Amino acid sequence: MHVGNYVGLAHGSEQRLVDALNKVAEHHGDEPDIYETCQLLMSWSRKHIEHLEPLVQKYGEDKNPEPDNLETALFHGPRQGSLALLRDLHDVWLLTQQVHLCWTVLEQAAQALRDNELERVCQQCGQETKRQTAFFLTRIKQAAPQALVAAL
Repeated sequence: MHVGNYVGLAHGSEQRLVDALNKVAEHHGDEPDIYETCQLLMSWSRKHIEHLEPLVQKYGEDKNPEPDNLETALFHGPRQGSLALLRDLHDVWLLTQQVHLCWTVLEQAAQALRDNELERVCQQCGQETKRQTAFFLTRIKQAAPQALVAAL
């Protein structure tokens, strides 16, 4: 059984998301909604990490370098300005997609295993991750015109 592989991938991905949200909050705190929203979304991902602890005990956890590699590929130090904000929002959106896919895969495993607790955790965490993704997509749509057109 390889459930521990995705438990590890979800755990690492959620932790990288927390790190990324913290960086974006710090780098773009002058934006009216970014700091507070990132703090809220970080609290959700921290809670998701707590929900993973019993799953680690039950299924194990394969440590996976992929979340670290993804974060390194996406974030390249502090960026300033409207284009920087757009790029950071884009990167965080991609990271939330990684996390959401982990929850989706684990939910499918839960159904195959008939593990109601795992399924419940995956559904709850997956829904919150979907909300994180939706916020960033909305914020990207808001930031894009200013960053790409108005700056000309």
